[in-house]
Amino acid sequence: MSALPVRIREMVLSDCERVAEIRIRGWRTAYRGLMPQSYLDALSVAEDAARRRERFGRGGGAVVNLVAERDGEVVGWSCHGPYRDDEARGDGIGSAELYAIYVDPERAAAGVGRALLTESIARCTTAGHERMLLWVLEGNTRARRFYAQAGFGPDGGEEPFDVDGVAVPEVRYARTLTRPGTGARP
Repeated sequence: MSALPVRIREMVLSDCERVAEIRIRGWRTAYRGLMPQSYLDALSVAEDAARRRERFGRGGGAVVNLVAERDGEVVGWSCHGPYRDDEARGDGIGSAELYAIYVDPERAAAGVGRALLTESIARCTTAGHERMLLWVLEGNTRARRFYAQAGFGPDGGEEPFDVDGVAVPEVRYARTLTRPGTGARP
């Protein structure tokens, strides 16, 4: 664990390779025993980085990619934006979704994930979202505990997720967002 502060900033194109490394290492660590090992072993940093570069800048600013740096090194990544399955509510805002959050496994439990999540929550609150949703593997107890400590809880949503013919169920977590200093919903 490092005592150096975590700096959160928006991801830039040159971060794609490092973000892919963090994501793939994160999957291999967090999902070991929850997904087929052959699937995890087949994940490719090069392919993931190429996909990230190809998608970079899409979404008209609605999708926000953040990176966490410590001592100038990217050590974590998160991505959030509009909830993918939101029904038209007529207010143009809807719910936000945390699509992904990964920390270099060597930096786990050092405040990096918390800093990324806090920044994502703050940005979604400022944007006027009333709540933030996320999907987490049902068997990922470490992640579920992390989200619960941040005020998220299961809201009853469940989704089947199939990985190479193996069912890996996900549960949806939600958190109400409030404007800083008001305690009121946006």
